[in-house]
Amino acid sequence: MQGFFTFLQQNPFLLLFFVVGLAVYIGRASIKGYGLGMVAGAIVVGAGLSVWASTYGVKLELNNFAKSLFYYLFMYGVGLRVGPSFINSLRGDGLKFCVLAVVSSVLGLALVVICTKLFALPIGAAGGMLAGSQTMSAAIGSAEQAITSGVVKLPEGMKPEDASGMIALSYGITYIWGTVGIILICKYLPRWWGVDATAAAKQYEREFGVKDLEGGGLTGYRQFALRAYRLENPATVGMSIAKFRTVNPEYRIVNVGRNGEPQGADADLVLQKGDIVALGGATEHLTEKMGLIGPEVADAKTLGIPMDQADILVTNKDMVGRTFESFRDTAIAGQLQVTKVERGGVQIPAGLKTKLERMDIVSVVGLKSAVNDLGEMWGRIARTNTSTDLLTLAVGMIIGFLIGMIEFPAFGAKIGLGNAGGLLLSGVIVSSIVSRLRFFGNTPNAARNVLEDLGLVVFVAIVGVNAGAGLLAQLTGAVALKIFLAGFIACTIPPFIVWAIGFHLFKINPAVLMGGVAGARSHSGPCREAAVEIQSSVPWIGFPVAYAVSGILLTVFGYFAMILAQ
Repeated sequence: MQGFFTFLQQNPFLLLFFVVGLAVYIGRASIKGYGLGMVAGAIVVGAGLSVWASTYGVKLELNNFAKSLFYYLFMYGVGLRVGPSFINSLRGDGLKFCVLAVVSSVLGLALVVICTKLFALPIGAAGGMLAGSQTMSAAIGSAEQAITSGVVKLPEGMKPEDASGMIALSYGITYIWGTVGIILICKYLPRWWGVDATAAAKQYEREFGVKDLEGGGLTGYRQFALRAYRLENPATVGMSIAKFRTVNPEYRIVNVGRNGEPQGADADLVLQKGDIVALGGATEHLTEKMGLIGPEVADAKTLGIPMDQADILVTNKDMVGRTFESFRDTAIAGQLQVTKVERGGVQIPAGLKTKLERMDIVSVVGLKSAVNDLGEMWGRIARTNTSTDLLTLAVGMIIGFLIGMIEFPAFGAKIGLGNAGGLLLSGVIVSSIVSRLRFFGNTPNAARNVLEDLGLVVFVAIVGVNAGAGLLAQLTGAVALKIFLAGFIACTIPPFIVWAIGFHLFKINPAVLMGGVAGARSHSGPCREAAVEIQSSVPWIGFPVAYAVSGILLTVFGYFAMILAQ
């Protein structure tokens, strides 16, 4: 094995992607749905290989510039993802979930700092415990930045590598319960509180017309349809399209064929016997009045109406707060179908009484003219674009680094957001501007996911490899037990406080609140398990806002955990 480790030592690029590949492979493995994930896997694999190599006298080490570069790309990617939803959370109903996220994050930070001082844990433990107990891997980077920037004073004889090793060690010890614990807590909190979350979810579904996302697989059923009929019913002959719509508001005539030529669907057009009428509406309505027009026909020319699908970004302030139901009387009603609603980058279940929020992304399919009209009414149509605006990416990164240079005196030293915090803030600013203007700065989700996923897993892999050699010297049974206990406390207590505030003070529906608690911990796993537990997608409604806010706070708090725990 010594020859193998020597080969890896001499080929750092091979070493890096060997660790990344193995981490992704291990991260995919799960037991009853629970697994490490690729980020925690990267710490385990990187540190494990490094420790193993050290037993053969081989020191594995990777470039710190690469570590910083990938972490900075990750932080900017996070800012791009949460930007619009973070800004929107600061007003309206989002404030409640914003408060829950702040309470959860601050409590987690406070408990980590208190336990670090109470148990006299080594420098580095606070940052790692915050990242692990709150399942916020990005906090590892901000904790490391507190060391590299010199804000955290290391005791004599302790090297920065030792502190980084303790961050990685603490993260690994606390991450398992940080993940499993919050899932179990979110899943069973309503039951422990004596609340029937399943009944609360059903009530919410009835009240707001929300449908279950989990049952949204591909099926043969289509909610809306467009069909052609030959006009033979004497009661309909002679009606104008406007009158037909008044008598039958559940239908929309979208085209009329006469003598083999399309006539369009002008409101004043009078229907004649033998016309081919292209009729749109809900499938259930199209099957209710079978003889309203006449027999169904397969007329390709009449049905050959341009269709379109698009994502519409809600930017019109006049549309905010309106429900989908309120658009039933508009001219485009019945000509298109809402297929998906995203809020803060997370798909939410939506129904007729769902209220539009600024920066919602609503996916629709229907007549091209109706899609264009709806885009003008609500905001802007966001067409799929696979290219990335690298100029805006570069400018955003530069702005982030400049923000990171700003410092102010505190805690006996000069502190600031640093490069990572500056890039996070820059990403939020850029994505918020781009979401409103839409003519520059395009960063497709796939490109942003590469920034986040690859950036974080490579960064954590390098941290694990560089820290691994010193782990054996620092790890003792007593220290490991104290770190686990501190992580257990920091993970377990905040969700109960958040639930109590949301349920008793804010009177949030328990099913929605389950998602809010999960979002306040910036972890989608608990929300997914909560939805399965109560057989409803309602928890996802409370998830996006809290998720965006806690994601930013917990990332930055790794830095402050290191400072406050000194």
